[in-house]
Amino acid sequence: MIEVKNLTKCYGQHKALDNISFKIDDGEIVGFLGLNGAGKTTTMNIMTGYISSTEGIVLINGYDILEEPENAKSQIGYLPDTPPVYGDMSVMEYLNFVCDIKNVKKKEKKDMINDIINIVKIDEVKNRIIKNLSKGYRQRVGLAQALIGYPKVLILDEPTVGLDPRQIIEIRDVIKKLGKKHTIILSSHILSEVNAVCDRIIIINRGKIVADRVKNDLDNNIIGNAQLLAKVKGNMNAIKNAFEKCDYIDNFEINFSDEEGVFDVTIKNKENSDIREHIFDICVENDFKLLMLKVSSLNLEEIFLNVTAGELAEEKGGEN
Repeated sequence: MIEVKNLTKCYGQHKALDNISFKIDDGEIVGFLGLNGAGKTTTMNIMTGYISSTEGIVLINGYDILEEPENAKSQIGYLPDTPPVYGDMSVMEYLNFVCDIKNVKKKEKKDMINDIINIVKIDEVKNRIIKNLSKGYRQRVGLAQALIGYPKVLILDEPTVGLDPRQIIEIRDVIKKLGKKHTIILSSHILSEVNAVCDRIIIINRGKIVADRVKNDLDNNIIGNAQLLAKVKGNMNAIKNAFEKCDYIDNFEINFSDEEGVFDVTIKNKENSDIREHIFDICVENDFKLLMLKVSSLNLEEIFLNVTAGELAEEKGGEN
């Protein structure tokens, strides 16, 4: 459905995108994850034909976005990071306007607009002026315009940015339902955002793709590389000795907790593996009480380091 081949974008000497390639199949919901400035929006803008690439091509359902722009763009519904709405129009006026510029047939317009209004749940504000709506509703109106014409591909750039927690949950639910009928690529710099909606995650960093994996594989990679946080009840010296003997632990730090006789232990595994079961076994064998064991929360920068560490090691190994 979407094919990006060797895409490069230069601004003077700066490479915003550096030879990236990926494919998205029909019906996939793919998260495009990266820090601000990583190249997400540049990629989106090229995919939608808003700007041109320096090198490489983008195919949307087989159509080249630059060589066959009308055919390619007819397949796309796009929600940029700032919804492209006209504040002085009412919601209905705006959606009618979008139908006109997308050449929706007159006999189909009314039913299509009503259907999309129900999908994104904006029926109660459909006659209101857009500038008087909350940010959450303006975001929904922006999503509605992307759905006009029932495009096969939806490209959503930071669809929940600036929304409150309730609005974020509501937009996520809408996107999940849309994924049953559309191929979706959703960009974000928030891991939890992508994790909640997408089946596959592409991570971009400094204009390069550093990971392209189904979500479960990425979760397992993160768990295998993350620190573990444990609360262990027992004798401090005995806990220390037992953990020092474990071959799976690279290093650990033990500290007093707020509870008497309970210690906070931060554990780093020796290899890229999930060692939670080994920690549990240590506690059982030594009659310690394991009160808590969890993977420490990782920020996006730490995830980038974990994901790229294996690639760097492979490159060095290949040079020998």
